[in-house]
Amino acid sequence: MSLKQSKPIDRLYHEVADYDLVIVPDSPLADALNRRLERAHFGPFAITPRRLATRRRETAEDRTAFLEVIDETDLGWKEIAYTVGNVLQCWEYRGSADAILEYEAFDTPAARTVVDIVGSLQTSSRLLAAYEIDADTDESVAVVGESQLTNLERSILPAEYDSIDRFTEDAFDLPAFRIFESPAAIVDAILDTVSQENADDIGIVLDSSSEYSPLVESALETAAVPYYGGPGFMDDRDHRAFVQLLRCTTAGSDTRVYSVKPLLSCLGATVPVEHDEKRLLDVDDPEIEWLCEFIDRTDALTFGETLNAYEDRAGRTLDPFRDELEELGILEEAITTDAIDRLAFYLETYEVPIDRDNEGVLLADAKSASFVDRPVVFYLGLDEDWTHDSPNRPWVDREEEYERNVDSFQSLLQSGVEQQYLVQDTAGSVPITPCLYFDELLESEFERFGDLESIRHARTRRTAGDGFEREPLDAAVDPDHVETVSQSGLNAYANSPRDYFFGRLVESPDKHYFADGNLFHDFAEFVVNHPEFVDNGRLEEAVDLMIEETRAFHRRIDLETQRTRYRIGLETICDYLEENAPTETTFLTPASGRGTNFFAASFDRDVDSPATERWFEDDDLRLKGKIDLVQSPTRLVDFKSGSRTSASQVTKHASIDDPSDRPNFQALLYLTYWRRQRPDESLEFTFFHFLETLDDVVAGEATLEDCLTTITYRPVPFDEFVQSRTVYDELREDAANDCNKTFSKSDYETYLATFDAYDVPRTRDADEMADSPFGEALVDRLVDDVGDYKYVRNGCMQAFRHLCGYRKAGYFVDDLDEFERFVDEQLEELNRYRRGEDRFPIDGRAGEPNYRYVDNRDMLLTESRPTRDDSPDAQTDEALAADPADSEVQR
Repeated sequence: MSLKQSKPIDRLYHEVADYDLVIVPDSPLADALNRRLERAHFGPFAITPRRLATRRRETAEDRTAFLEVIDETDLGWKEIAYTVGNVLQCWEYRGSADAILEYEAFDTPAARTVVDIVGSLQTSSRLLAAYEIDADTDESVAVVGESQLTNLERSILPAEYDSIDRFTEDAFDLPAFRIFESPAAIVDAILDTVSQENADDIGIVLDSSSEYSPLVESALETAAVPYYGGPGFMDDRDHRAFVQLLRCTTAGSDTRVYSVKPLLSCLGATVPVEHDEKRLLDVDDPEIEWLCEFIDRTDALTFGETLNAYEDRAGRTLDPFRDELEELGILEEAITTDAIDRLAFYLETYEVPIDRDNEGVLLADAKSASFVDRPVVFYLGLDEDWTHDSPNRPWVDREEEYERNVDSFQSLLQSGVEQQYLVQDTAGSVPITPCLYFDELLESEFERFGDLESIRHARTRRTAGDGFEREPLDAAVDPDHVETVSQSGLNAYANSPRDYFFGRLVESPDKHYFADGNLFHDFAEFVVNHPEFVDNGRLEEAVDLMIEETRAFHRRIDLETQRTRYRIGLETICDYLEENAPTETTFLTPASGRGTNFFAASFDRDVDSPATERWFEDDDLRLKGKIDLVQSPTRLVDFKSGSRTSASQVTKHASIDDPSDRPNFQALLYLTYWRRQRPDESLEFTFFHFLETLDDVVAGEATLEDCLTTITYRPVPFDEFVQSRTVYDELREDAANDCNKTFSKSDYETYLATFDAYDVPRTRDADEMADSPFGEALVDRLVDDVGDYKYVRNGCMQAFRHLCGYRKAGYFVDDLDEFERFVDEQLEELNRYRRGEDRFPIDGRAGEPNYRYVDNRDMLLTESRPTRDDSPDAQTDEALAADPADSEVQR
């Protein structure tokens, strides 16, 4: 891999050392040459054209021009920014301020106004346009990298000067790319090299808008390593928080607590996680009382008064922000949505200058720098985001601009004595595309960094610190042994053991659907206990209570929709319980551990029916849960506010042999427990989806049957059941037509003979049953008995579907026995993880978790990280400068 050899800075200095004036394309290169100046020199030596013309450090003239134009015109801020950018850019490429007016599409009243104002300002472009190096003096002038100067910058050059190429005729061999698994692994590798002592010798080049930037800055701050060139004006947390406070004042009543948590944190307020998804103004918490009161009185406040209020509350002054508001002329302006939008646009568009410490690790933006004067330079990412966006304007020669960017890229990659290219080959299994300029510079074909000369690194072991302080315990503490599991816990564990683990450690916010579900369940329990009490009037009162209880979750505009939803849900529950009131409850013992019922407390009534909200915990089965309703000795009911799922889907998602990515073991678990209470009886578990017919109720077409999904349990093994005369008769009379016809022409003994010879497979798949020895034998027997007709073979296939349908609709003895063993295995595995014998894995039984059902997505880090006790020989590399022979895999 080779590029044009860029001249080392020391060699370049010796080539220009005897000149009186050296013009260079960028400031870092000028500073590097000036630091090497070995003789007394009057006036500038190495300097950029703009600094030579202005005799001051370069500033962002687009921001200066913008501030002047907003002060002198009534144009919109976005229009001003767009026009100022075009005028200055065209000036840069064409050499004159009014050149933009030669282009019809850009010759607008706004452009003319901006040209007049900008042309009269003491901007660097105006000073540069008016400046010319005095040709009458005896000064010798050299120009380094002339092709990288713009037309406006070249306009100052004298008639005679020497052009010095930044590159030699030799080739530069790129060092191998070092491939890491993640950005965090790259940052860890840097921290193994960087220290407070060598910080001044190190530069890091990255895309400032990439994820590398905050990771590197945070890591250096944590390690107390000084750096500069990093965070800007809006990276100050108080500055961001103040803008968020402004946004809160006009955001309306739907602002959620989680959206203002950064602001509350800056103000020293801590609000419980449970309130995160509630509307800010409806949460009763002293920690946010000040903010709510402040929002109520913001109609009469100015930006300055709001800033004063923030400073008083935070106990810190924001003088730089006050200066910026004054510069913009809005310090005394009233707060409005439009004014806040204008301020936010300005802060997003322009970099507000700040004082920086010029010590420590140099952070350079890959799109702004072409040279870094540090002995060791790390290049992070080097992906397609390093490619410059060439301006799509008629005054820009895009081919020339591209060549300028390629030369700048080549020069940048050769900065320093030692270069380290730290990259990722893939992100989320998707290949990372290298920077476009590599296509121009490298002869070999490639699609990713792994196709080029590269060294792969595993994540390094960090030895810089010991982590959190640990206190020794007086005695060893054994982890609690999990004895029982609920259906929700088993579902979460099956989807992702690590998500299940974090779910037990981390608080979660209240969800509107949980609040709704709990209220509906409480109402159903209340109706079972007091059916005569709930008339139309009380039903309306119940709806009002639900609206008030969940008000914090819903937008005001949605409350009427919610009222309709609640009303229909409550009516549907009443209708169902009127037709299916619990029977034979005398066999039930009084329920224990009953919580508070919202409606019982609201209407001052007791709820004591043993048929509702029955908590169970069976240490022998190792199962626990709560039964919503025991409708009869053999039928359990569970109330659901979600969409209805078919029986086939319920059994599919509870499959043990073929794990689902939507595991749900509720029906299977409850039937397993209830079998222990009612052995040798056929059982039913019914899901009652009381909102399933919401649209039908509105249209007057609803039926309760559309809300029900029932899962059956038959107290016999599957293979014994399908051999029964009952099943055979169904195949003759109640199955599909060809099946009925085929089996009607055969006899029960022929059917049974197949079972005597072969075991029926326990499958839900009719094709799998048909391809089994049992299936092939049944077809052969019926063909021999009835005849080799098309309807016979089709009838057999319909029979297989019918037999599989029993397993899709419910469970048998062997299913529940298998589930009991499964629970034991899962709990033993869970307790093994809890003892620390292995980490809780991310992948569940079906492989990668279904992230729709993951509650702690941000905590599921898919990359492997070394543990505290990892031994050195388990790591693949110690330091980037180490000999790779023993520790790395080299292509």
